Amino acid sequence: MAVLVFVELSDGEVKKSSREAVTYASAMSNGDVVAVVLGTAAGDQLKKLGNNGASKVLHANNPKFDQGVISAYASALAEAMQKTQSDSLVLAESSLGNPVAARVSIKMDASLVTNVVALPDAHFNVKRSIYTGKASAHTTLTKDKKILSIKKGAVILKEDGAEAPIENFNPSIEDSDFGVKQVSREKTTGKVLLPEADIVVSGGRGLKGPENWGMIEDLAEVLGAATGCSKPVSDMDWRPHHEHVGQTGIKVAPTLYIAIGISGAIQHLAGVNQSKYIVVINKDADAPFFKAADYGVVGDAFEVVPKLTEAIKAIK
Repeated sequence: MAVLVFVELSDGEVKKSSREAVTYASAMSNGDVVAVVLGTAAGDQLKKLGNNGASKVLHANNPKFDQGVISAYASALAEAMQKTQSDSLVLAESSLGNPVAARVSIKMDASLVTNVVALPDAHFNVKRSIYTGKASAHTTLTKDKKILSIKKGAVILKEDGAEAPIENFNPSIEDSDFGVKQVSREKTTGKVLLPEADIVVSGGRGLKGPENWGMIEDLAEVLGAATGCSKPVSDMDWRPHHEHVGQTGIKVAPTLYIAIGISGAIQHLAGVNQSKYIVVINKDADAPFFKAADYGVVGDAFEVVPKLTEAIKAIK
């Protein structure tokens, strides 16, 4: 039986975290995966979901879904589960995915588990991350229908599959599904956005002021990275709040996290401890962040970072 995957879009582009969810579902179902895409997107990139493990793509190419109304997504996904007779729905952990999953679980009377980091066993017991990644729990899904929300970065992305065929999907959504009216939308800016970034370069109070952020942006640009900051920096309005990384900000799980002039308060560490590699640059050799770092440079950021940026440019 096929496993259904909800694929999120950002400005019409498939999010990397959703591609990871497709790969997870492929491993879980031995390859029988139906990806569901809601909203405007180009067919060429949807076919590429097959590279990640999808055997078919259902595309509801309806601009109404571009509004991001959670109740409409939930109704469409519930209908997709019925259409495909699927007992399992997989999706990526996100600010959109989690409320959608909760509503679908009610509509379909399904068991729901979030922060999943491993495949289920034969009894549908799954491992999930808890306490901001400091511990794990094992949860058994007991109902016939099951919904799994996959933690970003928990899956090694598969990219060697064949292109998937696309099938039109026209869910019978009602006006009541769009009972919430979106009156405005403010989108974060930047070449690479934090939730999807594979590399993040963050700065803290050690940079002494917003006028010095150019070297953070220069390093991020040469690495193709997103920029972030510590909470004090966003509180002082040196940087926009959507760049705040930490327990009360955005939690990230990139391959590489570079912390510059950040001491390493526990709240910040809670937001980055799922990073594969952490590099710390700080002139204070006793900064707590060094205890969590894979690599550390004790030195003045104003000397180290420009030299690092130029060295990377030379290599490229």
